[in-house]
Formats: sequence, structure tokens, C-alpha cells
Amino acid sequence: MNSIMHYECRKSEIYPRTKNIKRIFVPDDKVCWHVQWHEYHPSDFTSPHILGQNWADPDLSVADFKPQWNVIDTNIDRVSECGTYDIVDGRPRNPVGRTGLRGRGALGRWGPNKAADPIVTRWKVIDGKRVINENSKKPILQFVAIERRDCAEWAIPGGMVDPGEQISSTLKREFMEEALNIADEIEDKREILEAKIEEFFSSGVEVFRGYVDDPRNTDNAWIETMAVHFHDEENKSMGLLPLTAGDDARNVRWMDISRHMKLYANHSEFIKTVAANIGAHW
Repeated sequence: MNSIMHYECRKSEIYPRTKNIKRIFVPDDKVCWHVQWHEYHPSDFTSPHILGQNWADPDLSVADFKPQWNVIDTNIDRVSECGTYDIVDGRPRNPVGRTGLRGRGALGRWGPNKAADPIVTRWKVIDGKRVINENSKKPILQFVAIERRDCAEWAIPGGMVDPGEQISSTLKREFMEEALNIADEIEDKREILEAKIEEFFSSGVEVFRGYVDDPRNTDNAWIETMAVHFHDEENKSMGLLPLTAGDDARNVRWMDISRHMKLYANHSEFIKTVAANIGAHW
């Protein structure tokens, strides 16, 4: 049995962004596929907006769609950080266990859907001095957070890796699109911003790589991500840029980091690791 377990995809009966697509409730002791559960017959759902999209897999019933599982399939990464996943009835099976729903849900790929999450931080400063939490006696760290348009929850401004794209490129692209809305800038200003971002994102610290406890996960499709920390120690680069919410975000801001934050999926765990690594208040 895998040592990790998902909770976000099991806590709500209704699948995200739907009104009547229901999951079967899966108790903790029935998550593992090795536990027999003969009565387990969940609904099969793939969101209509996925079908026919050039960024998504076709349905498995399409005759010329013959994906290669557990390998790099042409330019699509179908390798899981969880190890080799099983193929059952022609479908990849979630390596973490049952979710209460078959199909792809709202995800574009069968099997692992690869994402990247850039965690951009700065120290909280007032009147030129770092703000210290009175209880922990540690400096307060801030990170760039977006309010997701699809669920109104605050999150790291990440996104999906395009076919053939290096994750380093995804990290920069998603941050520019979601937190800076760089596409709306005039050409000269956009070039300056891109140069600053290129320099800032040239070095980062990986804080997580693996399965994401995401509410969109299903028995046959799940999200895996790489979260990378980029820190503006002197608050002279990213810390000074004006934040502007992009198409996928309702809002964007610098958020104080603490254990009381409520973030999307398991993003709080990524931020907790960052705070521990850098000696910040949590």
C-alpha cells in the first residue's frame, strides 16, 4: 500500500465544477486497491469540456489513440512519481487508491497529469525592518498567492506542464500568466519584466515532487506536481513588481505565511516546508 493517502478528492460528495456528479464515499480503510470491496461500482465521468480539446487525451475508445503507459509517450510524460501504476481494463489506476469516481473528471490526461507550482516569497517588512512574530520570535514570510477562479480558494499560482515543455519553463510561464498577467503589458514593458523573471527564476529550491491531494483526482486520472521555492531575500526583484491577476485568477496578493492559512488542495504542506527550510514563522 502506498504510504500517502488522498483526502481532498473524498471529502465532498459532488465532483468539483459540477452540480450532480456524485462520488461514492470511500472510507479510509477502503482506499487501498488491495482491500477487497466487491460493492465498489462508482460512476464514470469525464467532463464534456475535455472532449475534443487539443491539449487533452482523446477518449480511450478512439481507435488510433494508443497511449504508452509508465513511460515518456512521444512528448507526454506518463511516468508517475509514485512508481509503476497498474493498467486495469485498459485504464491507468490511481496508485494512491480509490476516489469514488471513475473516468478523467476535469483532467486532460489519463493517468498522471503533470503540473508545476512556483512558490515566490519575500520577508514581510514594515518601515525597513522585518516583522517578527511575537509568539515564535521568527520573521514572517510572505508568498504570492492567487485566488482561483474555479473554486475561490487561495493557492500557489501553478499550472499544467505542456507536452514537451521543461518544468522550469512551466514555472516561469504560469507565474507570469497568473500573478503578473504579463500578456496585457505593452511590448517594451513586457520584455523588461520577462528579463527580470528569467534572472529571478534561474535558481530555485525544489520542495516537493509527487502526487497532489487534489479534489479533481479520480480513479483513472490524478495530478502530480513539482513545487519549487524562489526567494527574494532583499525584496528588490519580485518583491517590488506589481501583482496583477491573470485569466485563471480572481485575485492575487502577497499573503502572510502561517499555520492558519487555508489553501487549495495540499498547498499548505508545500508552504510549511518552505517556512521550515528558511527559518520563518509558521
